[in-house]
Amino acid sequence: MTKVIGLMSGTSVDGIDAALVEIRGRNLDLDVELLAGETYPYPDRLRAEILAVCGGKPLSMEEFAALDDAIAQQFARAARTIQQGSPPAQLIGSHGQTVFHRPPAGNLGYSLQLGRGEAIAQETRLPVVSNFRAADIAAGGQGAPLVSRVDACLLAHPRKSRCVQNLGGIGNLTYLPLRNDNNWETQICGWDTGPGNVLLDLAIEQLTDGRQSYDDKGARAARGTACQALVSQWLQQDFFAQSPPKSTGREQFGKAYLNQCWQDATAYQLSDADWLATLSELTIASIVRSYRQFLPQMPDEVLLCGGGSRNLYLKQRLQAQLESSAVMTTDEAGLNSDFKEAIAFAVLAYWRQQDGSPGNLPSVTGAKQPALLGEIHSPIP
Repeated sequence: MTKVIGLMSGTSVDGIDAALVEIRGRNLDLDVELLAGETYPYPDRLRAEILAVCGGKPLSMEEFAALDDAIAQQFARAARTIQQGSPPAQLIGSHGQTVFHRPPAGNLGYSLQLGRGEAIAQETRLPVVSNFRAADIAAGGQGAPLVSRVDACLLAHPRKSRCVQNLGGIGNLTYLPLRNDNNWETQICGWDTGPGNVLLDLAIEQLTDGRQSYDDKGARAARGTACQALVSQWLQQDFFAQSPPKSTGREQFGKAYLNQCWQDATAYQLSDADWLATLSELTIASIVRSYRQFLPQMPDEVLLCGGGSRNLYLKQRLQAQLESSAVMTTDEAGLNSDFKEAIAFAVLAYWRQQDGSPGNLPSVTGAKQPALLGEIHSPIP
């Protein structure tokens, strides 16, 4: 029995999700209990700086180091705070903050997460596993999606096929066949589907002059009507037709992409609600199209997680498009949807330090072989 903290901040840059969990077992036979979960927002200035760097702002090496340290301090603070009033942890798995992601294209990919593990280890006096994506990339993989093996461990069902659909800034899925099937693990697949919340969040920030950072429950989008002609036009983008394995990020679906979408939309004279409904429909249409193109079969259930799982409009639109699949959240399958990604990095850290199990699934990332994920940093006595 090991108590592990998982730390995660995704492409939405909302803040640091921290999960304190208790883990028992080995390999894919794990019992994971969530003891505490909390989201710790970044200070406004730090969040603005992260978003600027993700958008291409150049930094000197001194500025880069200062940003790396500042993010590590926030992650360490989250790890210390989540333990208050709970049993102390023995290990931390920290994903860090992605500021750049380049999928492989005839060469090794590249993915950079700030918030260095060695600094978190010193601040918390706990061993830290971090830099999870590097080993998969070194093996020729995309380095993403990276939590599919955890999905298989915690959410595969003996009688139902499932898609675990993350709706963070970028959307990604893990397809889980029936766990009772022979060689079921080799049939798992997954990929990034495209924009999740990123375009919606950027649009809301622009519409409200920064007063709001997301469309609460999708209420504003729900008042609009999507422009299907625009959605069809945007779906011609090369990424959506690309066969898996594939991954993406703000580099492809960020502020510049949103600005181009806005230019495309000017001819249609959309209201603000129509604009948000149309961006929402792009997220839904890209998910549904990828299911129909690349899944071996449509799933019995779609389990939503990430911030977008609370967007009721996205959930309703996805259910309308996937009539044969029950759309729900991972909460209904016994796994907290708000902290599911943080829990996953706690499990990956446990596998790396305690179990010696590989963390990646080559059938998802395209790596040439399974790999131990993450680098272990121990505090200096």
